[in-house]
Amino acid sequence: MNKDEYQKLVDQLTPKEKKGKHLFWAFLVGGLMGVLAEAIVVILMECFAVARTDAYQYACLLIILFACFLTALGFFDNWVSKAKAGLILPTTGFAHAIISAGLDYKKDGLITGIGSNFFKLSGSVILYGIVSAFLFSVLGVIIYG
Repeated sequence: MNKDEYQKLVDQLTPKEKKGKHLFWAFLVGGLMGVLAEAIVVILMECFAVARTDAYQYACLLIILFACFLTALGFFDNWVSKAKAGLILPTTGFAHAIISAGLDYKKDGLITGIGSNFFKLSGSVILYGIVSAFLFSVLGVIIYG
């Protein structure tokens, strides 16, 4: 069997992804995350007399806490496998990446396990986010003075 025949066989046997279904679920779940965040903002503003700008910050923190809690309990991985980008792309995906990396090494202890592996998955995102923000800021200063 040569390379081309092997590739054809692999293409035939590889299960095809249902992109339309994934797109629908990502849109639905991402939209529900937005509705949940807005509901938290409204509750904070109406029931606890929190200013709108503060309510948005608290809502973001509560959603991050919610994602971390569900990751620690083991539910979030199952939801991500079904919702895909609807849960991975928002802030919840970043929180999940940080918590799951730490929890994978919890048997090694607090320092060498959780502490040293906490940013294993998300460290590159933080690094390149900071570097690109710096470069775009410098570029903005050069262009707009």
